[in-house]
Amino acid sequence: MKQISLLGSTGSIGTQTLDVIRDYPDQFTLSALACGTNLELCRNQIKEFQPKLVSVQRPEDAQTLAGEFGDSIEFLYGEEGLNEVARYSESDIVVTAITGSIGLLPTLSAIKAKKAVAIANKETLVSAGHLVVSAAKENDVPLIPVDSEHSAIFQALNGEPKKAVDRLILTASGGSFRDKSRAELDGVTVEQALAHPNWSMGAKVTIDSATMMNKGLEVIEAKWLFGLDYDQIDVLIHKESIIHSMVEYVDRSVIAQLGTPDMRVPIQYALTYPERFARPKHERLDLAELGKLHFEKMDMERFRCMKLAYEAGRAGGTMTTVLNAANEVAVCRFLQGEITFLEIERIIEEALSAHSPIAHPSLEEIQAVDASIRKQLQA
Repeated sequence: MKQISLLGSTGSIGTQTLDVIRDYPDQFTLSALACGTNLELCRNQIKEFQPKLVSVQRPEDAQTLAGEFGDSIEFLYGEEGLNEVARYSESDIVVTAITGSIGLLPTLSAIKAKKAVAIANKETLVSAGHLVVSAAKENDVPLIPVDSEHSAIFQALNGEPKKAVDRLILTASGGSFRDKSRAELDGVTVEQALAHPNWSMGAKVTIDSATMMNKGLEVIEAKWLFGLDYDQIDVLIHKESIIHSMVEYVDRSVIAQLGTPDMRVPIQYALTYPERFARPKHERLDLAELGKLHFEKMDMERFRCMKLAYEAGRAGGTMTTVLNAANEVAVCRFLQGEITFLEIERIIEEALSAHSPIAHPSLEEIQAVDASIRKQLQA
């Protein structure tokens, strides 16, 4: 029986992680969870899975839940609550399904507590990849990717020496506006941006997919997870989201991982690794029915957030911290109707241009830069 701590239980990845736990009650137990402000859903999750430790965002919600469930469950809140769930002594693996750079400290807490980490929080590696990877090596903790693209690469690399790898090829659906020109993006609405053609994801990730920043963040994440240079990481638009990513080897063999678009598959693999469990209810991939798969080169001028991500990654240091913080603020402002869709990339580019990077930042320096950028860019 594997004991699981889940950060972000009420979000898209979190609820799908619970689907996997629900499918295998004899294999997994949810021992601790952390969520934000969706108290109704959190309450239902507690009733069903009976975790021993729960953290919520607000102290008043922790008090409310404690009054309802009594002393059998410990309730915490805020940043310290997140950290306690991440390092909970009874857990074997921590799923970081929380969105944003808020996931950094609990991820480090889990690693220092020597918990295996199923990482779905890409912003953690974008903001402080060198610190996370170094801590994982120091504590001999595996970082198992949950993103479908990184899970695909993780699987395609299985058993192969690093020296045999020539490049990684991340696939991108193209997002909600993949068939629109830049001129057609002027005036697009939040509702249009949230209408992803393939995947069911949270609002922030869906907007990131529409700007292609999501893929840019994944490029930086891949650099840290797999230890390759940016020149060895390419992105290919693949509208069907059937090939989740590929690895090209030095002999020009290409190994790809395919499957229907369902995040429960990579989530389950992260939880069961190195084993594979059956998914009898999951839709089988039928290539004959699909008939064709389509691919396009990535246009860095059309999707300028991709270009910004590569530039920030190559610059290194706190440039990726700025990239992530500026993007989080800009996406939030777009979702609230304060800025237009195309202003997202402008805000990010201006923040990067104005920043003087710190080459090898400490955790404190990363936190200071992150807070400074957010303060500057708030409306």
